[in-house]
Amino acid sequence: MTSKTALLLIDMQVDFGAPDGAMARRGADIAAAQAAVTRAETLVAAARDAGVAVVFVRLLNGAENLCTEGTHGAAFIGPQPMPGEAIVSKSRFSAFARTGLADLLRARGIGTLVLAGLTTECCVAATAWAAFEEGFRVVLAADACAAYADDLHRHALKSLQLSGATGTNVAALAAAWEKI
Repeated sequence: MTSKTALLLIDMQVDFGAPDGAMARRGADIAAAQAAVTRAETLVAAARDAGVAVVFVRLLNGAENLCTEGTHGAAFIGPQPMPGEAIVSKSRFSAFARTGLADLLRARGIGTLVLAGLTTECCVAATAWAAFEEGFRVVLAADACAAYADDLHRHALKSLQLSGATGTNVAALAAAWEKI
């Protein structure tokens, strides 16, 4: 079962979730983002232990001088890629837009995606919608996702769940993967 599942970590990068990142410097409250990154570390460890593929997705050369390639702001925060784990670079909100991600996942026989990342209402949601369109089952690790406003996070999760995503949390996913 886990060999058919991949964990996608979306945009867990300095500019989106670190105290010295662009969003924090612009005045965004990054407390929820930092908590999500911490929970993602637990999620990644559980995924790796269970043999779940881990895919790191990053924005490069983003709008508004965010995550510019080659800068500190584009670096991953929290969990770091291990040798052999896929890193997908994107220039749009969705991890599927012009990245080859769908083909990569299908080549590995993956049909279920667990999504975690920043921000829930933007790149996580865009990736979920695209995953639906590509025929993947979507599971949201809700407490390993975050937005800069709690209402945006909650409403994005609700909208995605109404459209077919399964909502859960890191503890439940880790427990399920531990049994395999």
